[in-house]
Amino acid sequence: MHPRLTLAELEEHPLRQRLNNEFHARPPVPLLGAVLVSHLVFKHSAEKAAAARDNLAKLCQGHLCNSIDSSDSHLMIETGAFRMRWELHTEFSSYTFFRPLETGEQLHPDATAFDAVHPEWLHGIPGKLIVATHVELRSTDEISPQSVLAGLTPNGRTMVAAKVADDAAWIFTDFKIDNGFSRFLVLNEGMTQRQAGRTVQRLVEIETYRLMALLGLPVAKEVGKWLYTGEKQLAELMDCIGQARSPNDEREVLGILSKLAAEVEHSVASTTFRFGASHAYHGLVMQRIEELRESRISGLPTFEEFMLRRLLPAMNTCEAISRRQEELSGRVARNSQLLRTRVDIELERQNQELLGQMNNRARLQLRLQETVEGLSVVVLTYYGSQLVQYLAKGTKELHHLNTDVITAVSIPLIAGLVAWGTGRMRKKLAAEAGDAPH
Repeated sequence: MHPRLTLAELEEHPLRQRLNNEFHARPPVPLLGAVLVSHLVFKHSAEKAAAARDNLAKLCQGHLCNSIDSSDSHLMIETGAFRMRWELHTEFSSYTFFRPLETGEQLHPDATAFDAVHPEWLHGIPGKLIVATHVELRSTDEISPQSVLAGLTPNGRTMVAAKVADDAAWIFTDFKIDNGFSRFLVLNEGMTQRQAGRTVQRLVEIETYRLMALLGLPVAKEVGKWLYTGEKQLAELMDCIGQARSPNDEREVLGILSKLAAEVEHSVASTTFRFGASHAYHGLVMQRIEELRESRISGLPTFEEFMLRRLLPAMNTCEAISRRQEELSGRVARNSQLLRTRVDIELERQNQELLGQMNNRARLQLRLQETVEGLSVVVLTYYGSQLVQYLAKGTKELHHLNTDVITAVSIPLIAGLVAWGTGRMRKKLAAEAGDAPH
């Protein structure tokens, strides 16, 4: 028998426990009976994440807190007055407060689940409030769905309603903001505690992701105005390219086109994250609605229908603007490349003309050199004969020869040697020029 191997003897990946904990993070809070849930979302930059965690420590200074679940991005706090759940996301933090209600308790319009929290702590939360919603969970024994439906008027607000969790609950909302909060009414007919918790969690996430997705719409509208100007400018530049009659005209258009390309790329870079986030948030909204397993209440739109009619057009606008940006960027790049090609061809033509002119100058210089070559032979012959004359005078006493005769005889010899040497050098240079690579 081999000795039994234990897992403690194996090297564990450093992220194993963390990844598994993340898989089980943010479980729904089981809810029993009547409950008021207040959900706040504060949008902030990633640099504010540490400040958000530090602010949580101040919450327990005035309350006896019991931490149920805690991690770097998730915290559950239980006090005698309320239960609070905090979650840290990429660009926002959410604070969900739970407060149990007495059966039949009437809520004041300004009542919240965080009434027991000190206002200074709320003011200390970093970021700007983007979502504030109430979810009121009641039993159908307290509030009947028929009484809610009977209170609806044809000329009143558009109510969105549905039966969810396989007809185990009723949900009503108008997605309007009253006293600073949007509101959901959930009437529990047969949900378990965990079903109720999951339903409430999905509702606050729908409201959160709905508004976070809509953050891309103002950006899309602003970029859309600029895109119209950019597309019009590109069309005008294309006309200028067709009308260009000189390299200077083409280079001027290329400079303007390069500036437009930089503006387009700046616009794409500054909006890519926002449009991508809106697309992701919209996907989460539709996923949460699907998880509700809603069924229609006669005469009222469902959550899916409401989002398809109100949210989807905004998301299509963001997608269309993003696509127009990419298309404009591609068109600018293609036209810039076309214009650069024309400029490069013109430069090559000018270079060829310049090389031709240089060849002409070289030929003229060669002809001039050949013209004066005979004069060079005469000059060299003259100086050579003078040297011979000087040598003859120096040796006259030895040989008794006439220096003038010696000088006269040397002239044709020197001229012949100079002419022969010059011709040989010219042939050698010509041969080397012919063998040189072009």
